[in-house]
Amino acid sequence: MDATPPRGTLRALVSALRPKQWVKNGLIIIAPAAAGRLTHLDVARHTLAAFVAFCLLSSGIYLVNDLRDAPADRQHPTKRHRAIAAHQLSPSLAIGVALALFIGAFSVPALLWRPGGLYLVLVLYLAISLSYSFGVKNLAIFELAAVASGFFLRAYSGAAASHLYVSTWFLVVISFGALFLVVGKRSSELQRVGVGSTRLVLGEYTPAFLRSALTLCATVVVTGYCLWAFDTSATGLSSVRHFTVPIRLSVIPVVLAILFIMRAAEAGNAQAPDELLYSDRTIQVLGAVWFALMVYGVYG
Repeated sequence: MDATPPRGTLRALVSALRPKQWVKNGLIIIAPAAAGRLTHLDVARHTLAAFVAFCLLSSGIYLVNDLRDAPADRQHPTKRHRAIAAHQLSPSLAIGVALALFIGAFSVPALLWRPGGLYLVLVLYLAISLSYSFGVKNLAIFELAAVASGFFLRAYSGAAASHLYVSTWFLVVISFGALFLVVGKRSSELQRVGVGSTRLVLGEYTPAFLRSALTLCATVVVTGYCLWAFDTSATGLSSVRHFTVPIRLSVIPVVLAILFIMRAAEAGNAQAPDELLYSDRTIQVLGAVWFALMVYGVYG
């Protein structure tokens, strides 16, 4: 095995905080953006506060996970380079920083007017994440739901922070979209490292099961998104406040992106869907087209 590159304490700590993963917290803007309220100063401020709180909280949870998983990570071909597993970050320092981050995360909502909804989301996220780290991660199916809930709670927190109405179709799309990402990631891991990996729960899944689960989630996401985009009532995107044509056209890049992701999985491309978002140019272009259509439809 290649030796882990030497790092000072500060660099090791920064790497353990996983700042690259903060991009996931961008889901927080979806609810206020889809509601056409993101340009309102108070909503933008509340959304930013939720983003900061989730960045602090998620980084603290990463430290707890790394502390918990350090012995197993040392046997993994890539995770062994993590700061704690590589003995480049002391457990005591990691615990101290994690506690400070948790305190900071729950202090941020105090800046908001009536922050109760955001507090509830943060508490749920922390409780589910810790339960995942301390046992749920080894329970088939339940571990998929636990990880997917992290994506869902991020997206929901944007609405909770500003007390915005949340469409039923929004909840359906976000819930099954998150599950689609998680199932896709497990499928890629099973192809890449097999059941002998340090993630013991992989032994509970088969390629056929994960393929079926991926198809199920994709079906619900596409159906839910179509209903959300074409619904002209208060529960849909195509209300009288919006330009309906670009919103309805946004269905096209969504469906094509999901098909490209599923095609990559069928072809044996052992990349998780979130990794494809960073590396696949076609999916990036489809994402840009979807974003442009949504911005024009909601704010044009």
